[in-house]
Amino acid sequence: FEGGFASGLDVATAEAQVATTAAVIPLLEASARQAIYSLSVLLGRAPAALIQELAPTLAIPTAPPSAPLSVPSELLRRRPDIRQAEAEIHAATARIGVAEADLFPRFFISGSVGLRSSELGSWLDWTSRLWSIGPSASWRVFDMGRVRSDIAQREALQEQSLIAFQKTVLTALQEVEDALISLSKEQEHREALVDAVAFNRKAVDLSIKLYTEGQTDFLNVLQAQRSLFVTEEALAQSTRTLSTNLVALYKALGGGWDMQEESAADPEQP
Repeated sequence: FEGGFASGLDVATAEAQVATTAAVIPLLEASARQAIYSLSVLLGRAPAALIQELAPTLAIPTAPPSAPLSVPSELLRRRPDIRQAEAEIHAATARIGVAEADLFPRFFISGSVGLRSSELGSWLDWTSRLWSIGPSASWRVFDMGRVRSDIAQREALQEQSLIAFQKTVLTALQEVEDALISLSKEQEHREALVDAVAFNRKAVDLSIKLYTEGQTDFLNVLQAQRSLFVTEEALAQSTRTLSTNLVALYKALGGGWDMQEESAADPEQP
């Protein structure tokens, strides 16, 4: 500017862009610090306990290239909610069996052993001993209406457990499908942004070259740099979203998606 190669407008525009970009930094720093505080509280620690540990700037974890586009439905059985719903069905079925047992008589064998004499000398005499044994039975024959009502009630509870299990499975399937489509489409989104960043960098290099040769003004350079900044920010956000979607998929599946790891971790499987 002082040498007469640029106008005051170019300088003011450049300074405005720098100030606008710098204004975003405190907001990002505040958001990062608040996230650390929230994580500390979730871990049962003081809000500032993780500041030093998480202060270094590291790369955002990315999804592995082996992230699936589909997964076997058997993996859903690892989810705690499905395990709980399945256990409730078994328990409700067992309670029906207990209630149905009241339809039939119950037999018992009772007996007793004693001595005819209280004298110490006769305790070893077999003839002084007495014993009795005999069967007994109990049957709610006059209470069959209540027994059948109890059975019907428990069958209704079993039906409710089946409906709840079906709803739980359908919800799990929806969560898995949502996570899979989000992960897949975000991968495509990120790939497109990688290309956009590369093209914008070429545009910045070309605009700087044209500016130094006097074929364009500095405003075009600033616009190219601004476009590069926007796409780089979008790429960083997409990388974060991709990692978040991967976590959502892990959560929806109750773990990873490797069937071999699942077989090794589940001792009930053959």
